[in-house]
Parts: sequence; structure tokens; C-alpha cells
Amino acid sequence: MLNEGNTQKHIAELIGYSLSKVAYWCVHGDPENLDSLRDNRMNGNYKKATSEYINLLLEIIEIEPDKYGYEFGRWTTARLATHLEEKTGIKLSGTQVRRILKSKKYVYLWAKYSLEDKQDPQERSLFKKKLAEYLKIAKESPKLLQVWFWDESGFSLRVIRRKNWCKKGTRKKLIGDRRKGRINVMGGVRSTDKKRWVDFIPTGNSVNFYLVLQAFYEDLKQEWVELGNLAQDFQEKGCKIVLILDNASFHKKEEVLQRIIKEMPNLIVEFLPPYSPDYNLVELVWHSAKEYISNRLFESIEKLELLLNTLLNEGGLIIKWDRKLKNKGNLVNVI
Repeated sequence: MLNEGNTQKHIAELIGYSLSKVAYWCVHGDPENLDSLRDNRMNGNYKKATSEYINLLLEIIEIEPDKYGYEFGRWTTARLATHLEEKTGIKLSGTQVRRILKSKKYVYLWAKYSLEDKQDPQERSLFKKKLAEYLKIAKESPKLLQVWFWDESGFSLRVIRRKNWCKKGTRKKLIGDRRKGRINVMGGVRSTDKKRWVDFIPTGNSVNFYLVLQAFYEDLKQEWVELGNLAQDFQEKGCKIVLILDNASFHKKEEVLQRIIKEMPNLIVEFLPPYSPDYNLVELVWHSAKEYISNRLFESIEKLELLLNTLLNEGGLIIKWDRKLKNKGNLVNVI
């Protein structure tokens, strides 16, 4: 048709193809070689992912890179694309791999360090059964038994460098000196009504542990008296208080434990299995408080302590427990 004097536009209209395709054929086509009419530009830069490719991707992403002999510790989409190209011969970009993972409901989040290799499953199972019994009794008969989850934590005045909004090509400057200071707290949360009791301590040791417990015990006795009971009847008729503790060395000091038995007879101390912070509900209290103050600046330790007292002891910190436990997944197993 071209040899007969037809224009490329006229040929395109006659055979029903685009002008660009006909123009390509007229320039690159060889009448003696039909394969020359294939437009190599249609192949694109990369091949499409097959179902086998996607299945292999989902299998590999669950395996640590060192199992394949790599020195890096985590997969990126670029590394996955390179590895899968070697395995399948299909070359995709990291962006394409990211789209595949996103379509399969994968997200890129910080990993959480696991303590499973240090835990004793049998010991955890026995403790969980015992804890479940305590919680059941406390829920059905709160006047007979209370369960308190107890721990220590620290809050720092140090300001960390944060991400900031700024124009592209510039970087916001922050003051170089960082305020130093730390506040240590010790206390617990009650299982039934989520009441919190927290005290401030200079440092965590057996002396401060005993003094804080003594104040805690007296406050619970006063709470019992305010219900119309006599203080002298607390030991005989008052409720038992189960205190769930971790295995810090000053918690287990024999001298302190003996004084607790002698001077606080209503107190029952139960220790968590080793490496089992997921059985301690008060961890969520510390987590929520640190979330609340994470983007605030404090001029002094006194102002930070004042806010923490408002949050932890005066009800200023509102914790939506159902949502908090749901978001934590299996990181908290006490309810």
C-alpha cells in the first residue's frame, strides 16, 4: 500500500490501526521478515508477576534473609525484587513488589523483639491458670480479693530529635542542648476497676520498694475503713490483696518478703514467670502515659512530675482498655 502511493495516515485508516503503529512498521518493517513488524517497545521494561512469583514472594518474606546466606537483617522491596529475579527470572522493580505486598495486606512496621526463646511454656501455662482463678474470684467477690498488677517505670525529661515539616531542600534546626532528668515511679493497677496507685521514688531498690508497699497497704486499709469498717478488723475481715510482680532482684529480697508477711498479712505476693511482661497489665499504663507526654516539652522535673501525678493518680489519663488491649494483640495476655 505504501508502494502504491498511499500515505501512512491513509493506510492507518484503511487497516484500522493507529498512525504511530503504521509509522513504526513503515520505518522499521522488513517485508521479508514478519518478526520485524513486532514493536519491541510494547514489551516494556519489566515482565508481569505470575501467580507462582507472588506465592514465592509471600513465602520468602516470612523467612529471615540470613537463611538464604545474606548479611543484611531485613528484607526491603528492592532486595526482594533482586532475590526473586534470581529465582524466577522475572525482573520487577521494588515499587512493583511493594504494590503486590500491599494488595496482600502487608504493611512495613517496626518488628517487636520476642522473648519466646527465653520463656518456659509450662511455667507460663501454670501461672496463667492461677492468675485466671485469682481474676475470677476478684471479679465475683471484690470484697474478698483484689488483684493488683505492679511494676516500676521511668520517665525522662530528655528531648529527642523529632521529624518536622519543612520545605523541600531545607532542614529545621533545633537547639543543641537537651534537658536531662529522670523520674522513677512505682505502682500498680487494680484488675476489676482499673484504679491506679503510683508513687514517685528516687531509685528502684528494696528499701524504696518496701516503703512504697507500706504506703500502698495503708491506703487500701483506709479505703476499706471508708466503707464503714473498723481499721482493727482489716487483718481478720478485710480483703486479700494479690500483688503480681516481675522478678526484679529487690522484689525477691528475703528480708523484705519476711517483713511483708509479718507486717502486711493481707498481702499475697505472686511473681510472674521469667520474661513474661505480657502478663502484667500495668505495662499498658506506662505505655499510655509515655504516649501522652511523648510530644510535650517540660521546663523542669517538677513540671513533669506534676503532670504524671495528674495522669496516674488523679484520673487525668483516660485509657480505653478495650481498644488498648485489641491494638496490643497478644502482647498482653492478662484478660
